[in-house]
Amino acid sequence: MTYPFARLASKWIDTPLMIEPSKAVTIANAFAPRVLGGAVNVLGDMEQPVVEAGILRERLRDHYDRHETLHRTDGGVAVIEVEGTLVDKGAFLGASSGETSYEGLSVQVADAHDDSIKAVVFEFDSPGGMVDGCFELADEIFELSKVKPTIAILTSCAASAAYLLASACGSIVVPRFGVVGSIGVITMHVDARRAAEDQGFDVTVFRSGLKKADGHPLVEPRDGWSEEMQDRLDRMRDAFAETVARYRAGSISKESALATEAGVYEGQDAVDAGLADAVADPKKAFRAFVEQYG
Repeated sequence: MTYPFARLASKWIDTPLMIEPSKAVTIANAFAPRVLGGAVNVLGDMEQPVVEAGILRERLRDHYDRHETLHRTDGGVAVIEVEGTLVDKGAFLGASSGETSYEGLSVQVADAHDDSIKAVVFEFDSPGGMVDGCFELADEIFELSKVKPTIAILTSCAASAAYLLASACGSIVVPRFGVVGSIGVITMHVDARRAAEDQGFDVTVFRSGLKKADGHPLVEPRDGWSEEMQDRLDRMRDAFAETVARYRAGSISKESALATEAGVYEGQDAVDAGLADAVADPKKAFRAFVEQYG
């Protein structure tokens, strides 16, 4: 494994993720040929979602001008885009190479507190991403929502980590075929021992400390490690549901969020489940919000 892929793999393998499962398949398949020399089956026999006509919408970028770190309308409504896979850090603002960083979004959220900004639109088209940094950013958005009108407008989806961020906004608008939810956590562990043997390698890993090699792809998992990892994921999912319920108090409870079993909800079903507030064309929702607050 070359260094760039080792660094990237460390962020996506054996690390809890809040991401829509089919996106995890994409990530696994991107790494597998380079790391293992073959594909990885993450979902087993789970049916993968099919993109239907009408889900992808024209980006809202055409409706506002770009200035400094924030897009904003002439009326003082800022627009922050949450697009692609979400990662913890990145020396960029907005989306770059299909990723958006919590670090960059945090800068934009902080700038949105400026007195010249009257309200904020968060445009979502993301399947989610990393846990690290997500809860902290969500709290920053929630604090912003206490002092300024905010709205999450989906052009396609806000799943898992992206949904946690959207839930911190004052309201959530979803397109007819847009999806929200996936209130759960997933991780991937790669057992590469057989692949190493097939390539003629006999690897010995030395370590000091019973848990030091936990998750190592060339070490047989120790007794209890799987249970510990599952407990960690369960605690994160519990915190996820609890936080969504706190942000959307009166719309959905923690128990109801957990009862979704990390499923995704489309359009009106999302509204009926308390995961969204309205179904609308994103461009029309954007114009209505700008007319009201801009």
